[in-house]
Amino acid sequence: MNLIYQELTDIILRCFYTVYNRLGYGFLEKVYENAMLPELRKNELYCEKQVPVKVVYDEVIVGD
Repeated sequence: MNLIYQELTDIILRCFYTVYNRLGYGFLEKVYENAMLPELRKNELYCEKQVPVKVVYDEVIVGD
């Protein structure tokens, strides 16, 4: 098993569960997204919301 990103994955999942346990269920995705950003930053992870990325398929840009 490849564990290169195991530590990062563990931090992200811990942040997710913290947010989910505090807010509960039933909110729109945007609410959870807004709550995740400060939780990830509190755990010393650099992150931004909704950063556009180019999607390439068969050497053709098919979306952002």
